Amino acid sequence: MTTRRDMTFAFILAMVVPLALGACRGQVSKDPPIVPIRNMYDQPRYDPQEASAFFEDGRTMRPPVEGTVAREMETSHELTEGRYANGNGWIAQIPAEAIRRAGGMERLVTRGHERYNIYCSACHGIAGDGEGAVSRRAVAGGAAAFKAPSLHDERLLHIPDGQLYATITNGVRNMPAYRHSVPLQDRWAIVAYVRALQVMQPAVAVAQQGTADGAPADPQPAEPAEAAGDDTENQEGAP
Repeated sequence: MTTRRDMTFAFILAMVVPLALGACRGQVSKDPPIVPIRNMYDQPRYDPQEASAFFEDGRTMRPPVEGTVAREMETSHELTEGRYANGNGWIAQIPAEAIRRAGGMERLVTRGHERYNIYCSACHGIAGDGEGAVSRRAVAGGAAAFKAPSLHDERLLHIPDGQLYATITNGVRNMPAYRHSVPLQDRWAIVAYVRALQVMQPAVAVAQQGTADGAPADPQPAEPAEAAGDDTENQEGAP
């Protein structure tokens, strides 16, 4: 005997099943899904790059007001790219602004010491001799082509500081870019410390890695060398 409850259940089932099947599609479709309660599902908005009749130029995506500068955006080309503002070559020395922000060259080198040991020593070695753990493993595994170069190579002693900074920023050959891993100021700090390593013998650099209490004893950097001709001037990276 059919009861009222059975009839109610059958009615609900008869309503739900078609709705469920209607919401399903057997293939990919660009049509919107069936949404019984739409609320704010449909909004009066423009899609990216969509034309607009409201503005005279027909563009929905409005350009920034003239003179707008992004928040915390660096505007110095020398500081951000390591090149002169006119684009004519790498800057020879670490920008004075990077030194000022660090509180002096000594503090910049100290910071660079810390960052170098974290990001660079695994490949280039504690002393910058190219004998880091990754490089040694590459040689042992028959992949000597992936060994990092020594930072004491004659070629790297004479490249401009801006080119060394750009190498850290953008990477070169087997070396990845560190633009997103190492902040701008820390990249210049690493450049300062690399210059300090280059005025020392590798064996001395290893001995200088710490004192008895574990505090780093940072060497003083030498004056950065000028570019060694047009061949290095046009390179995008060094190590």
